[in-house]
Amino acid sequence: MACPGVSTEELFIGSVITVFSRQLKLVEYGDLFTRQKFESKRQRTFAMIKPDAYNSTGKIIDSIYQSGFMISKLKMTRFTPESAGQFYGEHKGKGFYNELMQFVTSDVVTGMELVAENAVERWRQTIGPTRTFQAKQSAPNSIRARFGTDDTRNAVHGSDSGPSWKRECDLFFSQKNQTTALFQNCTLCIIKPHAVANGDAGKIIDYILEEGFEISALEMFTLDKPTAEEFFEVYKGVVPEYVPLTEHMTTGPCIALEVR
Repeated sequence: MACPGVSTEELFIGSVITVFSRQLKLVEYGDLFTRQKFESKRQRTFAMIKPDAYNSTGKIIDSIYQSGFMISKLKMTRFTPESAGQFYGEHKGKGFYNELMQFVTSDVVTGMELVAENAVERWRQTIGPTRTFQAKQSAPNSIRARFGTDDTRNAVHGSDSGPSWKRECDLFFSQKNQTTALFQNCTLCIIKPHAVANGDAGKIIDYILEEGFEISALEMFTLDKPTAEEFFEVYKGVVPEYVPLTEHMTTGPCIALEVR
């Protein structure tokens, strides 16, 4: 039957959709035929903005949307030596490993789960070669060519295979990686679902940074109705748009930012 407000782009494993005012999380394909039709077109991969590209976070997120990806998960965190060692365990013992550990634990990182057709390969093409100098030569429009500075400080990370993205996503979005929120000298900014759905989140984040604010925490959430009603309770009976506002906040993911 027809379901207004739900698009085929939202139909991937892990997505939360609203069907006639009821939120449903997609956890598995209904049959083999559907899996074969959807799996390659709704492939997922892991992307991460490294500490050196913090000031370009908005521009990189905007590039992700412009390249046709959907962001299904997003979180800012800070690696500890332990979590960084787990994440980059495959490089342990290599000559650049110690420098890499010092770099990725030096400041915040922003991780994302991206969804697109052939997402792993497409993201690798979008970010360009690992070596920034090589990226500037062979792929000048790539993210690393635009925002990277050297072989280690190359702006972004991208999973190199299907098994890698699953492992990296599980590590990054585990509860061990806590929020970077400081809860002092700050305010809350929420990028609402319509702006996220329209691909405007990167532009908004870039504008906030350009105006001289610090974004000290960042995470994507999908609110259910009781949570939205509780969050906006102060407006209940005060403003006429309370009901449509709470309803809108449950129509898709929003992004919460701690702004200082």
